[in-house]
Amino acid sequence: MSGVEGAVTEFLQIIQLSLGVSFAATAIATAVALPLGSALAVVDFPGRRAVVVLANAFFGLPPVVVGLILYLALSRSGPLGLLGWLFTPAAMIVAQALLAMPIITALVHRASERAWARYGDELICDGASRRQAILQILAIIRADIITAVLAGFGRTVSEVGAVILVGGNIRGATRTMTTTIALQTSQGDLSLALALGAVLVGISISISATVFALAGRARTAGSDET
Repeated sequence: MSGVEGAVTEFLQIIQLSLGVSFAATAIATAVALPLGSALAVVDFPGRRAVVVLANAFFGLPPVVVGLILYLALSRSGPLGLLGWLFTPAAMIVAQALLAMPIITALVHRASERAWARYGDELICDGASRRQAILQILAIIRADIITAVLAGFGRTVSEVGAVILVGGNIRGATRTMTTTIALQTSQGDLSLALALGAVLVGISISISATVFALAGRARTAGSDET
C-alpha cells in the first residue's frame, strides 16, 4: 500500500510542479507582453516595425534553442552562473516565460492594432494620453487578452525541450509532466506516462474550449456594436 501511496504522491507532486512553473512563467510573460503588445499598436517609435517582426518571428521559437542559450547563460562559466538557477524550477520558469512572451505579445499586438484602428481617433479626440489610450485599448480587447494568455499557458505547460535542458529532469525537484512522460516512455513504464498524458490532454482541451468560447463572445460583441 505504501508503494501505491508513494506513486500517487509523486504523481501529484509532478502535476503541482508543472502547473506552478507554468503559471509563474505565464504570469511573468503576461506582465511584459501586455504593455509591450499594446504599446506596439498605439505608440510610434523608431524601430517599432522591427520589434513587431521579431515578436511574430519568435512566435514559433524552437524551445531547444531557448533552452541551450539559457543553459549556457546559467552555467557556471556563463554570465548568469552566479545566480545558481541551473537545474532549478527558477530556470524552468525563465525558459517557459521566454517561450510564452512572443506569443502573448504578438496576439495582444494584433488585437490592439484592430482596436486602435477603430477607436484610436475617438480616444485622441477625447484628450486621452498615449498611456490612457493603452489602458483603454486593453480594456476593449480584454477577451482577446484572455485568449492570448491561455495560448501562452498552453505553450508553457506543454513544453519539454527547454525544460529538460535547464531543469535537468531531477526526480522530486524539476520533473514536470512532459519530461516525465518522455522519460517513462523511454524506460517502457507507460502507466505513469499515460496518466500524465491524460492530464495534459484534459488541460489542452480545457484551454481550447475556453479560447473557442471567448472567440465566440468576441464575435458576438463585435456584431452587437455594429
